[in-house]
Amino acid sequence: MVLLLQAGNAFSWFGYGLILPFEIIYLHQVRGFSTATAGLVLGATLGSGTIVTLPSGVLLDRFRAKPILIAAVLASAVGYAGLAFVTLPWQAFAWAVVGGAGVGVTRTANQTLLITLITSEQRVASFALGRAAQNLGLGLGAAVAGFVLTAAQDLRSFQGLYLFDAITYVVLAVVVLAVVPNLRAAWTQPDAGREGFRAVLRDRRFLLLATVNLILLVVGYALFANILAPFVTTHAHVGPAAIGIMFVVNTFFVAVAQVPIARLFEPFRRAWTFAAASGLFAVALLGVLPVTLIRSEVAATALLFGVATVFAIGECVHSVVHGPAIIDLAPPHLMGRYTSVLALTVTGGFAIGPAIGGAVLAYSPDAVWWGGALVAGAIGAGFLLVGDRIPDKPLAGTRSTAAPGDAVQELA
Repeated sequence: MVLLLQAGNAFSWFGYGLILPFEIIYLHQVRGFSTATAGLVLGATLGSGTIVTLPSGVLLDRFRAKPILIAAVLASAVGYAGLAFVTLPWQAFAWAVVGGAGVGVTRTANQTLLITLITSEQRVASFALGRAAQNLGLGLGAAVAGFVLTAAQDLRSFQGLYLFDAITYVVLAVVVLAVVPNLRAAWTQPDAGREGFRAVLRDRRFLLLATVNLILLVVGYALFANILAPFVTTHAHVGPAAIGIMFVVNTFFVAVAQVPIARLFEPFRRAWTFAAASGLFAVALLGVLPVTLIRSEVAATALLFGVATVFAIGECVHSVVHGPAIIDLAPPHLMGRYTSVLALTVTGGFAIGPAIGGAVLAYSPDAVWWGGALVAGAIGAGFLLVGDRIPDKPLAGTRSTAAPGDAVQELA
């Protein structure tokens, strides 16, 4: 059951991979929006997701995750289908809000649903498996889109990619409806979580990790995913096919190496693991800068493949701790709220990243990369200083309520 759900997630990520590296290119070069406007549209997509994420946590503490997840993925399908037909900026912003709201709720509901199906001991494995499925889908999608746009980089090609992305969300909704039982987690009761977000805000360790996670997602994920493609197409000798293959290198490395790296780093202190991920992101960001000095497309592409690989290693290391470390702090009756804040760091990071990155890219392209590296390096040093504040094991009372005989054994 869990494996089928992850397969459906992988297919939806395949659809997102079709458009992820080329969203700004589509809005700027095909629809004629400025790079700043295109960046703001991407920011609106995940900005709306950011707004709905916390309310979704309240709903998930009271009601079943399954129907909430189905409604969310269908909203995402409608939003991304609408983006295929925009001609004016306001239309793009409108559909971005719809699709982004669906993405925001989907991320929270999906993770909460998985938590109801597994035990706390399986969280690292579950997050690793989910990350591998995500990157497998993204890698395949980016590869297919790169070759499609190399053959015909026109309006119809981009519209086809957006529409197929919408179809993958519909397929995920069907999978959830068909294979996931109507389980009610122990914490989804009418009087559950009466303390609300006040209890979450009192958890200083949780807030520290959530804030740092947000920053790392901006400099370690969003810049690579949304800003690197327009940067290299403008300032380096690299074409769309090379960009697609670069994302394949990144995502397939994560898909293959995520589980082994999770096993390798699981015994280490979580603070050290966070610091290692931050350092890898800093190295990768600095590695982008020399690409503008290389005149050979083959050499420039090879360098970007190396950068993509270092980013991938950083992502694998980061995923070992960022989800489990935060969720392990959550008491069962507030699981939906804690999960929503975790999802908020993801949607918020990808909303802030393109908006800031697009603006900085227009002002000083190189500053995006050395500035991001400085931030990542500072975070890594900070983790080494405050490592004792980060628990290495789940706190008492935070175990999952998945019952024996549920989908837990399928994951194992």
